[in-house]
Amino acid sequence: MDSSSPPELLIAFGLGYLLGAIPFGLLLTHLAGLGDVRQIGSGNIGATNVLRTGHRGLAAATLLLDAAKGAAAVLIANYCFGQTAAAIAGLGALLGHIFPVWLKFKGGKGVATFLGVLSAMAWEVAAIFAIVWLAVAAVTRISSLSAMVATVAVPIGAWVLGYNQVAAVSVLMAAIILIKHRGNIRRLLAGEEPKIGAKA
Repeated sequence: MDSSSPPELLIAFGLGYLLGAIPFGLLLTHLAGLGDVRQIGSGNIGATNVLRTGHRGLAAATLLLDAAKGAAAVLIANYCFGQTAAAIAGLGALLGHIFPVWLKFKGGKGVATFLGVLSAMAWEVAAIFAIVWLAVAAVTRISSLSAMVATVAVPIGAWVLGYNQVAAVSVLMAAIILIKHRGNIRRLLAGEEPKIGAKA
């Protein structure tokens, strides 16, 4: 555990937020001439909604870039200020993606950015997320359910593996992600949640 100062933690959070707030899904679909991705499907800017345009390449690029910005926030903050600041930067990146100031605080649901943060903080924990997501998706073909189950598995996996700081910050991030999925939860209960790859 390092002893980052309050100003360093604030800088780390701001850095993470600004990186996280880059709306790659919106930018890529706009550049591809597909219009505003917020006008289709769930209305968010993440990879799952980009996939509903039918362009798998753009969806994959969105996923990678959204994860990369989370990882970049953690790595830069860790290099400059240490592990505690890195965790704060990761939280900032997640909040930036979900509540981007440029889009009136209406962004994505944070799953890819969460995975990127985990990858930079503890790759073994990120692997747990990926394995659980893939397993649930293979059985259900429902992205939101896969994401929520994998998200809940992360703090448990981090704690079991001894990554106590990762476990602590991932509890907060997981709670935020689950709250953002409350609409998905309602649709799941009603049997109305779309399958992976379904077009808008």
